[in-house]
Amino acid sequence: MLSDERMHSRIKDNTAPMIVLTGPTAVGKTKLSIALSKAVNGEIISADSMQVYRHMNIGSAKITPREMQGIPHHMIDILDPWEEFSVAVFKKKCEECLPGIYGRGHIPILTGGTGFYVQALLRDIDFSGGTGAGGEQGQDNIRSFLERLAADKGAAYLHEKLRQVDPLSADLIHANNIKRTIRALEYFYLTKEPISRHNKREREKPSAYRSCYFVLNDSRERIYEKIGLRVDQMLDQGLVAEVEALCAMGCHRGMVSMQGLGYKEILACLEGEITLEEAVEQIKRDTRHFAKRQLTWFRREREVIWVNKNEFDYDEDRILEFMLAELQRKGIIPCESESAACCKETR
Repeated sequence: MLSDERMHSRIKDNTAPMIVLTGPTAVGKTKLSIALSKAVNGEIISADSMQVYRHMNIGSAKITPREMQGIPHHMIDILDPWEEFSVAVFKKKCEECLPGIYGRGHIPILTGGTGFYVQALLRDIDFSGGTGAGGEQGQDNIRSFLERLAADKGAAYLHEKLRQVDPLSADLIHANNIKRTIRALEYFYLTKEPISRHNKREREKPSAYRSCYFVLNDSRERIYEKIGLRVDQMLDQGLVAEVEALCAMGCHRGMVSMQGLGYKEILACLEGEITLEEAVEQIKRDTRHFAKRQLTWFRREREVIWVNKNEFDYDEDRILEFMLAELQRKGIIPCESESAACCKETR
């Protein structure tokens, strides 16, 4: 077992292995991640912006202990819904998990659909800068101003402000996603640079790890069908009761956690703004839009290996075999035979 000093050195010199398994919502990442973890002796790091919260299980489609099948999972149930969470916090907490995973001789498998979170860890994005001349106080003032603006004039007004200064980000960020809209505007006001330009620059950085980046995908029709079925299942499992319980704890729409898909719509229903039927249709519609934006993000990433389920006739064993062969070819896991063709790739 490596010492802590040697472990941190190994992580920093880009030799530590990391597997990424991502894709649009409802495509089937969870089940495949378990099979992959068993095959490579892995531990899973959740790259999901909602599954970090306790008490938010149904609406986040959180993996259950039974579904984990004994595979260690990280970044799940680590915060209460009223605690602050951001991509910078995500990266910091992931980096706290990694030495232990490597120290146990396991491979981290970053699994989830939040592309920016994946990029932040994989490309080692630095979130320490960007406060500008005003420092942290100036950053806090801008954020408070934007939050008040959203409260007074609404999400659409704020999103239009973003479109005026950064149309590329406006295309990627849903108008109702106040959190990401504020972050993009905040970055622009602090640095005088569109965050889309910053993201493009960071995307072009080499991976900080010896990585293999898989994107699981399916036809749009099948993804949309599964989204509809998943939302119906969430209602059957008690999504409304879950949101009611969160409200009883003091959660409200001003919290970042309550802006998540499924939660903000049911909250609007409980507050009498829309009917339950309208809430359900909005969840399905916005989740379909979210899946489309996820795929747009992944198509812009470099060195991605697309795993289109229809090309494997939806045979999960064949999909896993393909992924293992790619991992062998890239030297992430050892080849079964030293003379195998997959081992001949120049590393």
